[in-house]
Amino acid sequence: MAKINQRIPEFKAEAYHNGAFKTITDKDVIGKWAIFLFYPADFTFICPTELGDMADQYDELKKLGVEVYSVSTDTHFVHKAWHDTSETIKKIKFPMLADPTGHLTRSFGIMIEEAGLALRGSFLINPEGLIKVIEIHDDSIGREAGDMVRKVQAAQYVATHKGEVCPAKWKPGSSTLKPGLDLVGKI
Repeated sequence: MAKINQRIPEFKAEAYHNGAFKTITDKDVIGKWAIFLFYPADFTFICPTELGDMADQYDELKKLGVEVYSVSTDTHFVHKAWHDTSETIKKIKFPMLADPTGHLTRSFGIMIEEAGLALRGSFLINPEGLIKVIEIHDDSIGREAGDMVRKVQAAQYVATHKGEVCPAKWKPGSSTLKPGLDLVGKI
Protein backbone atom coordinates (compact mmCIF):
# COMPACT_ATOMS: atom_id res chain seq x y z
CA MET A 1 0.00 0.00 0.00
CA ALA A 2 1.30 3.44 -0.91
CA LYS A 3 2.12 5.73 2.01
CA ILE A 4 2.65 9.44 2.43
CA ASN A 5 6.30 10.41 1.80
CA GLN A 6 6.98 7.05 0.13
CA ARG A 7 8.86 7.24 -3.18
CA ILE A 8 6.94 6.22 -6.28
CA PRO A 9 7.85 2.76 -7.60
CA GLU A 10 10.08 2.16 -10.58
CA PHE A 11 7.90 1.57 -13.62
CA LYS A 12 7.80 1.58 -17.40
CA ALA A 13 4.42 1.94 -19.10
CA GLU A 14 3.08 2.51 -22.57
CA ALA A 15 0.83 5.53 -22.90
CA TYR A 16 -1.46 7.19 -25.39
CA HIS A 17 -0.62 10.90 -25.50
CA ASN A 18 -1.30 13.62 -28.07
CA GLY A 19 -2.17 11.20 -30.85
CA ALA A 20 0.83 8.92 -30.37
CA PHE A 21 2.04 5.99 -28.30
CA LYS A 22 4.98 6.70 -26.02
CA THR A 23 6.80 5.08 -23.14
CA ILE A 24 6.65 6.74 -19.71
CA THR A 25 8.89 5.75 -16.80
CA ASP A 26 9.30 6.82 -13.20
CA LYS A 27 12.29 8.88 -14.37
CA ASP A 28 9.92 11.04 -16.47
CA VAL A 29 8.00 11.94 -13.31
CA ILE A 30 10.94 13.02 -11.16
CA GLY A 31 11.71 16.74 -11.22
CA LYS A 32 8.16 18.05 -11.44
CA TRP A 33 4.91 17.80 -9.57
CA ALA A 34 2.64 15.01 -10.82
CA ILE A 35 -0.81 13.58 -10.28
CA PHE A 36 -1.49 9.89 -10.83
CA LEU A 37 -5.21 9.47 -11.44
CA PHE A 38 -6.11 5.76 -11.31
CA TYR A 39 -9.54 4.68 -12.55
CA PRO A 40 -11.16 1.27 -13.13
CA ALA A 41 -11.58 1.05 -16.90
CA ASP A 42 -12.11 2.79 -20.22
CA PHE A 43 -15.61 2.79 -21.77
CA THR A 44 -17.31 2.97 -18.37
CA PHE A 45 -19.61 5.47 -16.70
CA ILE A 46 -18.07 7.52 -13.87
CA CYS A 47 -14.55 7.36 -15.34
CA PRO A 48 -15.19 9.71 -18.29
CA THR A 49 -16.80 12.26 -15.95
CA GLU A 50 -13.67 12.29 -13.80
CA LEU A 51 -11.21 12.35 -16.67
CA GLY A 52 -13.22 15.08 -18.41
CA ASP A 53 -13.22 17.11 -15.19
CA MET A 54 -9.44 16.67 -14.89
CA ALA A 55 -9.06 17.67 -18.56
CA ASP A 56 -10.97 20.87 -17.75
CA GLN A 57 -8.46 21.64 -14.94
CA TYR A 58 -5.37 20.60 -16.92
CA ASP A 59 -4.36 24.08 -18.09
CA GLU A 60 -4.49 25.34 -14.49
CA LEU A 61 -2.43 22.37 -13.33
CA LYS A 62 0.15 22.97 -16.09
CA LYS A 63 0.48 26.59 -14.87
CA LEU A 64 1.32 25.10 -11.46
CA GLY A 65 4.00 22.90 -13.05
CA VAL A 66 2.00 19.68 -12.66
CA GLU A 67 1.76 16.79 -15.11
CA VAL A 68 -1.25 14.48 -14.90
CA TYR A 69 -1.04 10.77 -15.65
CA SER A 70 -4.30 8.88 -15.87
CA VAL A 71 -3.86 5.14 -15.31
CA SER A 72 -6.07 2.10 -15.83
CA THR A 73 -5.42 -1.59 -16.42
CA ASP A 74 -6.48 -1.17 -20.05
CA THR A 75 -3.90 -1.21 -22.86
CA HIS A 76 -2.68 1.89 -24.66
CA PHE A 77 -4.60 0.64 -27.72
CA VAL A 78 -7.86 0.74 -25.74
CA HIS A 79 -6.98 4.26 -24.52
CA LYS A 80 -6.61 5.36 -28.14
CA ALA A 81 -9.90 3.75 -29.15
CA TRP A 82 -11.70 5.46 -26.25
CA HIS A 83 -10.05 8.78 -27.09
CA ASP A 84 -11.16 8.42 -30.73
CA THR A 85 -14.80 7.62 -29.88
CA SER A 86 -15.71 9.69 -26.80
CA GLU A 87 -16.22 13.46 -27.03
CA THR A 88 -15.38 13.77 -23.33
CA ILE A 89 -12.15 11.78 -23.59
CA LYS A 90 -11.09 13.72 -26.73
CA LYS A 91 -10.52 16.70 -24.38
CA ILE A 92 -7.66 14.89 -22.63
CA LYS A 93 -4.20 16.34 -23.28
CA PHE A 94 -2.36 14.44 -20.53
CA PRO A 95 -0.76 10.98 -20.91
CA MET A 96 -3.08 8.00 -20.48
CA LEU A 97 -0.91 5.22 -19.02
CA ALA A 98 -1.65 1.57 -19.73
CA ASP A 99 -1.16 -0.92 -16.90
CA PRO A 100 -2.45 -4.24 -18.30
CA THR A 101 -0.18 -6.29 -16.02
CA GLY A 102 -1.33 -4.31 -12.97
CA HIS A 103 2.25 -3.58 -11.85
CA LEU A 104 1.68 0.12 -11.25
CA THR A 105 -1.79 -0.38 -9.79
CA ARG A 106 -0.48 -3.00 -7.34
CA SER A 107 2.55 -0.84 -6.48
CA PHE A 108 0.20 1.92 -5.35
CA GLY A 109 -1.88 -0.65 -3.44
CA ILE A 110 -5.20 -0.11 -5.17
CA MET A 111 -5.70 -3.22 -7.31
CA ILE A 112 -9.03 -5.02 -6.96
CA GLU A 113 -7.54 -8.46 -7.55
CA GLU A 114 -10.75 -10.35 -8.27
CA ALA A 115 -11.69 -7.82 -10.97
CA GLY A 116 -8.25 -6.89 -12.34
CA LEU A 117 -9.22 -3.22 -12.00
CA ALA A 118 -8.04 -0.24 -9.97
CA LEU A 119 -9.90 1.57 -7.26
CA ARG A 120 -10.31 5.29 -7.86
CA GLY A 121 -6.99 6.49 -6.50
CA SER A 122 -5.49 9.98 -6.70
CA PHE A 123 -1.84 10.50 -5.76
CA LEU A 124 0.01 13.82 -5.71
CA ILE A 125 3.76 13.39 -6.19
CA ASN A 126 6.34 16.09 -5.44
CA PRO A 127 9.42 16.74 -7.63
CA GLU A 128 11.53 14.39 -5.48
CA GLY A 129 9.13 11.55 -6.34
CA LEU A 130 7.51 11.41 -2.90
CA ILE A 131 3.77 10.89 -2.42
CA LYS A 132 2.23 13.92 -0.70
CA VAL A 133 -1.51 13.27 -1.12
CA ILE A 134 -3.41 9.98 -1.28
CA GLU A 135 -7.14 9.83 -1.94
CA ILE A 136 -8.86 6.50 -2.56
CA HIS A 137 -12.54 6.10 -3.38
CA ASP A 138 -14.90 3.20 -3.86
CA ASP A 139 -15.47 2.78 -7.58
CA SER A 140 -19.05 4.06 -7.24
CA ILE A 141 -17.92 7.53 -6.02
CA GLY A 142 -16.44 10.04 -8.46
CA ARG A 143 -13.77 12.61 -7.64
CA GLU A 144 -13.68 16.34 -8.28
CA ALA A 145 -10.55 17.70 -9.99
CA GLY A 146 -10.94 21.21 -8.55
CA ASP A 147 -10.23 19.89 -5.08
CA MET A 148 -7.03 18.28 -6.33
CA VAL A 149 -5.95 21.67 -7.72
CA ARG A 150 -6.44 23.14 -4.23
CA LYS A 151 -4.40 20.30 -2.70
CA VAL A 152 -1.60 20.90 -5.23
CA GLN A 153 -1.56 24.59 -4.30
CA ALA A 154 -1.43 23.75 -0.58
CA ALA A 155 1.33 21.14 -1.05
CA GLN A 156 3.39 23.56 -3.11
CA TYR A 157 2.88 26.31 -0.52
CA VAL A 158 4.04 24.24 2.46
CA ALA A 159 6.97 22.89 0.41
CA THR A 160 8.29 26.45 0.08
CA HIS A 161 7.16 27.88 3.45
CA LYS A 162 8.77 25.73 6.12
CA GLY A 163 7.02 25.81 9.48
CA GLU A 164 3.64 26.79 8.01
CA VAL A 165 0.64 24.51 7.47
CA CYS A 166 -2.54 24.99 5.46
CA PRO A 167 -5.84 24.59 7.34
CA ALA A 168 -9.05 23.14 5.95
CA LYS A 169 -10.45 25.00 2.95
CA TRP A 170 -7.16 26.88 2.50
CA LYS A 171 -6.76 28.66 -0.83
CA PRO A 172 -3.85 30.76 -2.12
CA GLY A 173 -3.82 34.09 -0.30
CA SER A 174 -5.62 32.71 2.75
CA SER A 175 -4.05 32.62 6.19
CA THR A 176 -1.88 29.69 7.17
CA LEU A 177 -0.96 28.43 10.61
CA LYS A 178 2.42 28.19 12.35
CA PRO A 179 2.11 25.29 14.78
CA GLY A 180 3.53 26.00 18.19
CA LEU A 181 2.82 26.09 21.89
CA ASP A 182 1.03 29.45 21.56
CA LEU A 183 -1.66 27.86 19.31
CA VAL A 184 -2.46 24.87 21.51
CA GLY A 185 -6.16 24.99 22.42
CA LYS A 186 -6.73 28.31 20.63
CA ILE A 187 -7.99 27.12 17.25
